[in-house]
Amino acid sequence: MMTSLPSPGVRGRLLDPLTPVHLGDADRRVAHMAAALLLTYPDDAVQAAAGTVRAAVAGLPAPVRERLEPVAAAIDDADEEGLRAIQADYVATFDLKRRCALYLTYYATGDTRRRGHALVRFVEAYRAAGFEVTADELPDYLPTALELSAQAQGEGAQVAAALLAAHREGIEVLRSALAHLRSPWTAVVEAVCLTLGPVDERTTERIAELIVTGPPAELVGLAGYGSTQGDLPWT
Repeated sequence: MMTSLPSPGVRGRLLDPLTPVHLGDADRRVAHMAAALLLTYPDDAVQAAAGTVRAAVAGLPAPVRERLEPVAAAIDDADEEGLRAIQADYVATFDLKRRCALYLTYYATGDTRRRGHALVRFVEAYRAAGFEVTADELPDYLPTALELSAQAQGEGAQVAAALLAAHREGIEVLRSALAHLRSPWTAVVEAVCLTLGPVDERTTERIAELIVTGPPAELVGLAGYGSTQGDLPWT
């Protein structure tokens, strides 16, 4: 079930915070792995795994399950034409709209020199957790961070939790943007937010600021880091 949409207008895009749902470690891992897959481009491999995800989330607490299960079911049940439509919607949403970027450091640093340093810190955090990232995606790609949270153990799990908490503002801006578009992926990001801690007043103020102004806009040519959104407006 999607959170009620706010009134029209830029300021109206700030959504009320969601009340966190307590999850044990095992359920949190399932929720984060499911969200990681459902926020990935829905190719044939993702569709092949969607049925497994659909079954796995069935045992999660209702607020999380009710957000993940319908998205998994839609991908699982899609025929060839339906899957192409889902893929087109995914590209139009996540690849062509800055407000819907799946790259967490973008919200805090924009395409500025500081983003390069932030990406390096992500790589260092993954290594500290015992993982190496591939060259296929930037290290701050939300599905990758969620996959780390789902797989890391001990101190590695703490590192993953700290990464997600440190970039909560970006996750909430993404949630707001998706809700404004009435996107089906809103539910997946809501599910992630439900697994995280509460949003404090300072973070709420920063979220509101980001929604209105967007991240820093100094362009420095981040092609070497795989940036694909440097020439897109904050829309």
